[in-house]
Amino acid sequence: MPWLLALLAYLLGSLSFAILLSRLTGNPDPRANGSGNAGATNMLRLAGRKLALLTLAGDLGKGLLAVLLASSLGYNRQAQAWIGLCAVIGHLYPVYFRFRGGKGVATAAGMLLGLYPPAGLLAICTWLLVFALSRTSSLASLLAAPLTLPLLGWLAPETLMPMGILCTLIVWRHRGNLRDLFAGRERHF
Repeated sequence: MPWLLALLAYLLGSLSFAILLSRLTGNPDPRANGSGNAGATNMLRLAGRKLALLTLAGDLGKGLLAVLLASSLGYNRQAQAWIGLCAVIGHLYPVYFRFRGGKGVATAAGMLLGLYPPAGLLAICTWLLVFALSRTSSLASLLAAPLTLPLLGWLAPETLMPMGILCTLIVWRHRGNLRDLFAGRERHF
Protein backbone atom coordinates (compact mmCIF):
# COMPACT_ATOMS: atom_id res chain seq x y z
CA MET A 1 0.00 0.00 0.00
CA PRO A 2 1.27 3.52 -0.72
CA TRP A 3 2.06 4.55 2.83
CA LEU A 4 2.84 8.18 2.08
CA LEU A 5 -0.51 8.60 0.33
CA ALA A 6 -2.27 6.79 3.20
CA LEU A 7 -0.67 9.23 5.66
CA LEU A 8 -1.71 12.16 3.49
CA ALA A 9 -5.28 10.81 3.38
CA TYR A 10 -5.29 10.49 7.18
CA LEU A 11 -4.06 14.08 7.57
CA LEU A 12 -6.66 15.28 5.07
CA GLY A 13 -9.36 13.35 6.93
CA SER A 14 -8.20 14.96 10.18
CA LEU A 15 -9.43 18.34 8.96
CA SER A 16 -12.71 18.54 10.88
CA PHE A 17 -14.92 21.01 9.06
CA ALA A 18 -17.43 21.13 11.92
CA ILE A 19 -14.76 22.20 14.38
CA LEU A 20 -13.02 24.58 11.98
CA LEU A 21 -16.25 26.26 10.89
CA SER A 22 -17.42 26.55 14.49
CA ARG A 23 -14.18 28.27 15.46
CA LEU A 24 -14.26 30.58 12.43
CA THR A 25 -17.84 31.69 13.09
CA GLY A 26 -17.71 31.85 16.89
CA ASN A 27 -20.11 28.95 17.35
CA PRO A 28 -19.66 26.43 20.17
CA ASP A 29 -17.44 23.39 19.72
CA PRO A 30 -19.76 20.67 18.40
CA ARG A 31 -17.90 18.03 20.42
CA ALA A 32 -18.99 19.74 23.65
CA ASN A 33 -22.54 20.70 22.65
CA GLY A 34 -25.64 19.15 21.14
CA SER A 35 -25.01 15.47 20.44
CA GLY A 36 -21.26 15.92 20.99
CA ASN A 37 -20.49 14.86 17.44
CA ALA A 38 -18.29 16.85 15.05
CA GLY A 39 -20.48 16.32 12.00
CA ALA A 40 -23.09 17.91 9.79
CA THR A 41 -26.14 16.74 11.76
CA ASN A 42 -24.92 18.29 14.99
CA MET A 43 -23.89 21.43 13.11
CA LEU A 44 -27.46 21.71 11.86
CA ARG A 45 -28.65 21.64 15.47
CA LEU A 46 -26.01 24.07 16.73
CA ALA A 47 -25.23 26.49 13.90
CA GLY A 48 -27.94 26.21 11.26
CA ARG A 49 -28.38 24.94 7.75
CA LYS A 50 -25.60 26.92 6.02
CA LEU A 51 -22.80 25.69 8.29
CA ALA A 52 -24.26 22.18 8.28
CA LEU A 53 -24.16 22.10 4.47
CA LEU A 54 -20.61 23.45 4.43
CA THR A 55 -19.60 20.79 6.97
CA LEU A 56 -21.27 18.09 4.89
CA ALA A 57 -19.56 19.28 1.70
CA GLY A 58 -16.15 19.48 3.37
CA ASP A 59 -16.41 16.09 5.05
CA LEU A 60 -17.75 14.41 1.91
CA GLY A 61 -15.09 16.15 -0.19
CA LYS A 62 -12.14 14.90 1.82
CA GLY A 63 -13.23 11.26 1.43
CA LEU A 64 -13.80 11.78 -2.28
CA LEU A 65 -10.50 13.63 -2.75
CA ALA A 66 -8.45 10.89 -1.07
CA VAL A 67 -9.87 8.23 -3.40
CA LEU A 68 -9.63 10.38 -6.54
CA LEU A 69 -6.02 11.24 -5.74
CA ALA A 70 -5.17 7.54 -5.38
CA SER A 71 -7.00 6.80 -8.63
CA SER A 72 -5.19 9.57 -10.49
CA LEU A 73 -1.85 8.14 -9.33
CA GLY A 74 -2.78 4.80 -10.88
CA TYR A 75 -3.56 2.77 -7.77
CA ASN A 76 -6.05 -0.06 -8.13
CA ARG A 77 -9.48 -0.01 -6.51
CA GLN A 78 -8.37 -2.03 -3.49
CA ALA A 79 -5.58 0.46 -2.70
CA GLN A 80 -8.03 3.31 -3.28
CA ALA A 81 -10.37 1.75 -0.71
CA TRP A 82 -7.58 1.49 1.87
CA ILE A 83 -6.55 5.08 1.23
CA GLY A 84 -10.17 6.23 1.52
CA LEU A 85 -10.44 4.33 4.79
CA CYS A 86 -7.41 6.28 6.05
CA ALA A 87 -9.28 9.52 5.35
CA VAL A 88 -12.28 8.24 7.32
CA ILE A 89 -10.02 7.20 10.21
CA GLY A 90 -8.59 10.73 10.14
CA HIS A 91 -12.12 12.09 10.49
CA LEU A 92 -12.88 9.74 13.39
CA TYR A 93 -9.58 10.36 15.19
CA PRO A 94 -8.17 13.70 13.94
CA VAL A 95 -4.60 14.39 14.93
CA TYR A 96 -5.28 18.15 14.86
CA PHE A 97 -8.12 17.96 17.41
CA ARG A 98 -6.82 15.60 20.10
CA PHE A 99 -8.19 12.55 18.26
CA ARG A 100 -11.81 13.56 19.01
CA GLY A 101 -13.69 13.68 15.72
CA GLY A 102 -16.99 12.82 14.13
CA LYS A 103 -18.65 9.56 13.19
CA GLY A 104 -17.33 9.36 9.63
CA VAL A 105 -20.58 8.99 7.68
CA ALA A 106 -20.16 11.91 5.26
CA THR A 107 -16.47 11.16 4.72
CA ALA A 108 -17.37 7.51 4.05
CA ALA A 109 -20.03 8.64 1.55
CA GLY A 110 -17.42 10.70 -0.30
CA MET A 111 -15.04 7.77 -0.25
CA LEU A 112 -17.73 5.51 -1.72
CA LEU A 113 -18.64 8.02 -4.43
CA GLY A 114 -15.04 8.08 -5.57
CA LEU A 115 -14.42 4.37 -5.16
CA TYR A 116 -17.56 2.95 -6.75
CA PRO A 117 -20.25 5.56 -7.55
CA PRO A 118 -23.23 3.12 -7.59
CA ALA A 119 -22.38 2.08 -4.01
CA GLY A 120 -22.02 5.73 -2.99
CA LEU A 121 -25.39 6.59 -4.52
CA LEU A 122 -26.98 3.56 -2.85
CA ALA A 123 -25.64 4.68 0.54
CA ILE A 124 -26.81 8.28 0.04
CA CYS A 125 -30.28 7.23 -1.20
CA THR A 126 -30.64 4.77 1.69
CA TRP A 127 -29.62 7.45 4.17
CA LEU A 128 -32.09 9.96 2.70
CA LEU A 129 -34.96 7.44 2.63
CA VAL A 130 -34.41 6.19 6.19
CA PHE A 131 -34.01 9.73 7.46
CA ALA A 132 -37.18 10.89 5.67
CA LEU A 133 -39.14 8.01 7.21
CA SER A 134 -37.66 8.04 10.71
CA ARG A 135 -36.27 11.60 11.11
CA THR A 136 -33.32 9.91 12.86
CA SER A 137 -29.85 10.57 11.46
CA SER A 138 -28.12 7.81 13.42
CA LEU A 139 -30.54 5.13 12.21
CA ALA A 140 -30.04 6.30 8.62
CA SER A 141 -26.27 6.15 9.07
CA LEU A 142 -26.33 2.71 10.67
CA LEU A 143 -28.32 1.27 7.76
CA ALA A 144 -26.74 3.10 4.81
CA ALA A 145 -23.12 1.91 5.01
CA PRO A 146 -23.70 -1.83 5.60
CA LEU A 147 -26.27 -2.00 2.79
CA THR A 148 -23.50 -1.25 0.31
CA LEU A 149 -21.57 -4.41 1.21
CA PRO A 150 -23.63 -6.87 -0.90
CA LEU A 151 -23.33 -4.60 -3.96
CA LEU A 152 -19.60 -4.22 -3.45
CA GLY A 153 -19.21 -7.93 -2.80
CA TRP A 154 -20.85 -8.64 -6.12
CA LEU A 155 -19.30 -5.93 -8.32
CA ALA A 156 -16.14 -4.81 -6.50
CA PRO A 157 -15.12 -7.66 -4.18
CA GLU A 158 -11.58 -6.36 -3.82
CA THR A 159 -12.99 -3.52 -1.68
CA LEU A 160 -14.79 -5.74 0.84
CA MET A 161 -12.11 -5.88 3.53
CA PRO A 162 -11.56 -2.11 3.84
CA MET A 163 -15.32 -1.51 3.48
CA GLY A 164 -16.06 -4.11 6.16
CA ILE A 165 -13.64 -2.32 8.49
CA LEU A 166 -15.28 0.99 7.57
CA CYS A 167 -18.76 -0.32 8.40
CA THR A 168 -17.49 -1.74 11.69
CA LEU A 169 -15.98 1.64 12.62
CA ILE A 170 -19.22 3.46 11.77
CA VAL A 171 -21.25 1.08 13.93
CA TRP A 172 -18.66 1.39 16.73
CA ARG A 173 -18.83 5.19 16.62
CA HIS A 174 -22.64 4.97 16.79
CA ARG A 175 -22.71 2.55 19.75
CA GLY A 176 -24.23 5.21 22.04
CA ASN A 177 -26.87 5.92 19.41
CA LEU A 178 -27.64 2.20 19.21
CA ARG A 179 -28.24 2.09 22.96
CA ASP A 180 -30.50 5.14 22.69
CA LEU A 181 -32.37 3.68 19.69
CA PHE A 182 -33.10 0.45 21.57
CA ALA A 183 -34.14 2.40 24.67
CA GLY A 184 -36.35 4.79 22.66
CA ARG A 185 -34.31 7.86 23.67
CA GLU A 186 -32.60 8.68 20.35
CA ARG A 187 -32.88 12.27 19.11
CA HIS A 188 -35.19 12.92 16.15
CA PHE A 189 -35.54 15.89 13.85
